Amino acid sequence: MTSDLSNFDRRFSDLLDDMDLLKSASFIDGTWTAGGAGATFDVTDPADGSFVATVASLSGDESRSAVDAAARAYPDWGTALPQVRAAVLKRWYDLILANKEDLAKIMSVEQGKPLSEARGEIDYAASFVEFYAEEAKRPNIESVTSHLEDAEMEVWREPKGVAALVTPWNFPSAMLTRKASAALAAGCTVVAHPSHETPLSALALAVLAERSGFPPGTFNVVAGEPNTIVSPWIDDPRVRVLSFTGSTRIGKMLYRNAAETLKHVVLELGGHAPFILFDDADFDLAVREAVNAKFATSGQDCLAANRFFVHRAVYDDFCKAFADKVAALTVGRGLDDCDIGPLMNAAGVEKQVEHVEDAKAKGARVLVGGGRHEAGENFFEPTLLADVPDDAEIMSDETFGPVAAVTPFDDEADVLARANATNYGLVAYLHTMDPRRIYKFSRALQFGMVAVNRTKLTGPPIPFGGVKESGLGREGARTGMEEFMDVKYVCRQW
Repeated sequence: MTSDLSNFDRRFSDLLDDMDLLKSASFIDGTWTAGGAGATFDVTDPADGSFVATVASLSGDESRSAVDAAARAYPDWGTALPQVRAAVLKRWYDLILANKEDLAKIMSVEQGKPLSEARGEIDYAASFVEFYAEEAKRPNIESVTSHLEDAEMEVWREPKGVAALVTPWNFPSAMLTRKASAALAAGCTVVAHPSHETPLSALALAVLAERSGFPPGTFNVVAGEPNTIVSPWIDDPRVRVLSFTGSTRIGKMLYRNAAETLKHVVLELGGHAPFILFDDADFDLAVREAVNAKFATSGQDCLAANRFFVHRAVYDDFCKAFADKVAALTVGRGLDDCDIGPLMNAAGVEKQVEHVEDAKAKGARVLVGGGRHEAGENFFEPTLLADVPDDAEIMSDETFGPVAAVTPFDDEADVLARANATNYGLVAYLHTMDPRRIYKFSRALQFGMVAVNRTKLTGPPIPFGGVKESGLGREGARTGMEEFMDVKYVCRQW
């Protein structure tokens, strides 16, 4: 299939089977629009800064038009039979899987993610659409035992209205489908803003949504400068839900601004995960899982383990074994399918440099890596630091890169206090075989999610989210759909 490549790097013609998945315009009210002002922004490959695409940058008025479209579409979509919404979502799911390879390659080029990880993200993204296609049929009315004479009571769940979704660059497909499929299944209509760095993945999903048969205005994707696009949505009282994934700093700002119209806000923000290894754990498993917990998505993951607390009895052995694994990681472009790809931008690399230099100055030892990688300006070596003191910046600030910080501990009380000594509370990783300790730490760790003797814990059926400054609300599971629904109580006199 052929398509005009004037706005895109010509490498796509050799990569993709369906060139029509490439869009440089936004999708509003069932049509593709480049806006009236002619403003654009460039998307670049983080591996080398080379040109990837020129995308239309829409104005604030055009962003408001997306809300107009969503508000017009809402009455029909919100009252449609659940099985009608489910059928459209199921078609979207089927099309995402049918185009998995193309979607993964688009992501790998614009985001830098290793191709195998990109394929995994497309599977992950599709799984949310499938899950919520099924959940769309299940928001049943609940009866309530009456406490009043001659009265019958029911509790209904109804869609809130227009939902604004703001998604990040590190998971450009999965974070959109996790939010959008839940909102659409609930009966909300959607206006979505993808990250400036990675709009192509979201726009490709919009192509497939259009083919799936979503009514015009039901699902809108608007690209442009973040403040220009999102601010009108925050100010608009017709937007009843704001769901944001990104930094805690931006999340707090959006939360404050959304208070003016009392929007329901769902925030999935930063993390600073501890990885706790006791001396009774399966040692080899723990070493393998330490690599998975730290270096997936090149460490650019809010779930990434940042602080490795290792019992002193196995500390030296762990440092050596972990160092061997880290040293073996390969580095390269996303399409080369290495273990570690580029960081998204120069600021990400600078943060790694600052954290490593600060830790070294405070006594940490560099066991592996420790500096910029020769592959390019946005690459950093997979790095392992040992003997990292608690006052090092890396122990209090989310790293968001391929640097692991390891420190010893002596007893349960010590490590529990240190693990909880953070404003973040997204996920914690625990390795031990003692069932009483597992129960104790699962209760005492101040995090929204705890993974015991494993790393992978996410998926459609689980309520993903954190506590403290890691966010508000949950995504995934039935809970994730309920974030987009209001509770209505009906009391009838007989």
